[in-house]
Amino acid sequence: MIYSLKGKLVHKEPHIAVIECGGVGFCCRITMTTARQLPALGEETMLYTKMNVREDAIGLFGFADRAELGCFNHLTSVTGVGPKVAISILSELSPERVALATASGDYKTLTKAPGVGPKLAQRIVLELKDKFGGLQITGGVEIPGNTGIVSAAGNAAEAVNALSVLGFTAAEASAAVGKLDSSMPVEALVREALKTLAKRG
Repeated sequence: MIYSLKGKLVHKEPHIAVIECGGVGFCCRITMTTARQLPALGEETMLYTKMNVREDAIGLFGFADRAELGCFNHLTSVTGVGPKVAISILSELSPERVALATASGDYKTLTKAPGVGPKLAQRIVLELKDKFGGLQITGGVEIPGNTGIVSAAGNAAEAVNALSVLGFTAAEASAAVGKLDSSMPVEALVREALKTLAKRG
């Protein structure tokens, strides 16, 4: 399994990036979000990757950060959502928007992506909410080394659940969110927590 690629960017298109590592060019399918973060040709870059193996093809998908990779993995675990649809969703919506839509049951936001109708969007919300429902915080979670408590009823709890959809553990998400002002909007909490988690990665 190829977890990541680090090398020279030798070719790029709207949905494709070729990274040269040790003389070998790896062609990765990418989202528009990742495409916008790529450097100029000839410069070094790094992508987190996911290899998809089928009977008739092997595909390599590349992502600018762990959040996008985690979101891709969860999306493709949903019945009826293949890599092409997941890439379409993540090209239209940021990982935090996908996570918030899923955590809040807002399936209509997911229909903004080409190829995603209401039924499929509802299935995505249903299956991912079921997967992460067990991570709902009850009572409050004390953060080790931090005096703050993530309240079950506050924006912080929603942010922790959204981060879990992106593939972070409840402990990682709680630790990152617990350092922030819980009165901030949920999307802002997720965005700032992602910055902290990205530094760890």
